[in-house]
Amino acid sequence: MPSQLEGAMDALIAVFYNYSGNDGDKYKLNKGELKQLLNSELNSFLTSQKDPLLVEKIMNDLDSNKDNEVDFSEFVVLVAALTVACNEFFQQKEQQMKSK
Repeated sequence: MPSQLEGAMDALIAVFYNYSGNDGDKYKLNKGELKQLLNSELNSFLTSQKDPLLVEKIMNDLDSNKDNEVDFSEFVVLVAALTVACNEFFQQKEQQMKSK
């Protein structure tokens, strides 16, 4: 039986490949595939943002080699950044609760 971390890694890989290759290279996400992934998997994050160009900005930030696609390594950067931001948010909330 896989550990919790191994399960999380497996899920991350599965999510990426569930969306990649639907339209083109099966090892990369094009802008449409990235948008579909974000809308399906991170919908609450997207809807909380009010920027209509958010997906475009995310694509530009992630696409480090500027090939107009996001490979798995580039995708993991997004997941890591969001995970760090969530951790910081919850730490701040915990601090606020303790100070009340």
